[in-house]
Amino acid sequence: MDIASLLSIIGGIAMVIFGVLSSNSFDITAMQMYIDPASIVITFGGSICSTLGCFKLADGINGFKSISLPFKDKTYDPSQTIRTIIDMSNVGRKEGLLALEEAANGIEDEFLKKGIMLVVDGTDPELVRGILETDMMCLETRHKDVIKFWEKWGEMGPAWGMIGTLLGLIAMLNKLSDPSAIGPQMSVALVTTLYGSLIANWLCSPIAGKLSVNNDLEVVNRQITIEGLLSIQAGENPRVIEEKLKSFLSPSVREGVLENGGGGEE
Repeated sequence: MDIASLLSIIGGIAMVIFGVLSSNSFDITAMQMYIDPASIVITFGGSICSTLGCFKLADGINGFKSISLPFKDKTYDPSQTIRTIIDMSNVGRKEGLLALEEAANGIEDEFLKKGIMLVVDGTDPELVRGILETDMMCLETRHKDVIKFWEKWGEMGPAWGMIGTLLGLIAMLNKLSDPSAIGPQMSVALVTTLYGSLIANWLCSPIAGKLSVNNDLEVVNRQITIEGLLSIQAGENPRVIEEKLKSFLSPSVREGVLENGGGGEE
């Protein structure tokens, strides 16, 4: 599980609860003031309906299903990918490209395995690049569609919170003759704005941000894979391949790429 995402959700709601309690002398019954069924229906229900209206139904459903993705610790380690590719290049230089088929059996990365099989089959390098880059671009497009869903919901949340507030203000103004009703009506009106802000800043923005980070990491990992496989197919020296692929990494990470295994042979 991704601890950062979990801490974000739990920590965010904990800060809100602390703020509520501290402003009410830590009276637990004060929490009831911030719970209003009508406001929940207006803000959450309205924003969800508007968000679904911006997408095809299937895309909207996929967007909701992706809520668990930020909490899954999918590790994309470019350093490990480079080590694997260097190992493959050493096998290819010693035993030939056909030997890579057997060496690929223990690889769990389906994208890397697919690329190796294309190389083993003798596919033209430009065609290999075209196939793998198309696969990568389609993956990125699918990811961005999901990210857009959360970004759009994050936009709709505050808007529907304001709609709920306006409805509450209208009800309050309609009862100005009763001073005792003004305070409660105003309180309910502002609760919808609170809910809208929570939707945007506690839920949607963190999820969209984490999905974007994961997408960027996976794309970089696949770019490394593509360049590495094409270099192996071209028969380049493993040391040259290593230096080429390390260019994708930050300077602070490059030195330790091969310290745990692999190694470019001459």
